[in-house]
Amino acid sequence: MKFPSWLFGIASALAGLFDLIWGEFEPAHQPIQAWSDHIPGISILARIAAVWLILGGLALLFRPAARAGAAALTLLYTIFCLFPLPRIITAPHYMGHHPSVYTGVFLSIGQQVIVFVGALLLWLSFSSPRAGALRLAIIGKWLFGLSCIDFGLAHFTFLKPTAAFIPAWIPFHEFWAISTGIAFVLAGLAIVTGIQDVLAARLTALMLFLFSVLILTPHIFAKPHDHITWGSDAYNLTAVAAAWILSAWLTFSKSSRLIPDP
Repeated sequence: MKFPSWLFGIASALAGLFDLIWGEFEPAHQPIQAWSDHIPGISILARIAAVWLILGGLALLFRPAARAGAAALTLLYTIFCLFPLPRIITAPHYMGHHPSVYTGVFLSIGQQVIVFVGALLLWLSFSSPRAGALRLAIIGKWLFGLSCIDFGLAHFTFLKPTAAFIPAWIPFHEFWAISTGIAFVLAGLAIVTGIQDVLAARLTALMLFLFSVLILTPHIFAKPHDHITWGSDAYNLTAVAAAWILSAWLTFSKSSRLIPDP
């Protein structure tokens, strides 16, 4: 868990640093605006969360403080999971009851869930074994897999916007949008069923890392003053670490026979 834990901590701290610089929650991946456009003291809340992310992330870099850092990030990412929930009601109300609307809503929720699962598995790995911990971790694995399936469905539902996000120098935009969508769905199914789930988690981490290298980081140079651009890259690296943490947890659990092979 050491290296994925460090990456998770660094990426979380970077996300907090960017929130602190801009003095706001990053709108794309911390969508508190789903609750209201006028939340009292929101800038103060954003700065508190930013410092929380920074301290929790940095704590993961030091073994004596790692358990406390993982617990702090698990709690904060649990709160972040609540941010997009109102859209389950408001999005269909304003946009209609279409499959694409629900896919988009659960995409927003899934983005929070996978980093929550990464923090949860880290916290459980640093804690003493307790009754119910394995069950909680398995639920987290299922949530991660289901989120990946929704990511893939979102690629198909929003094919043109996804393809447009790919840099111009990469040919066959729609092909890559469809291919990565299929990859997400297959990875999610593998993680949920337990069939080649370790490989699926590792390949998901690799695919997300390539997103950062090929797409998100170059966007920073194009829009250096945009919070969402910087925050998206930091979030994506956190997701890379979360997938890596999941693969490490699955490897350990199977070698220790905590969970059986299918």
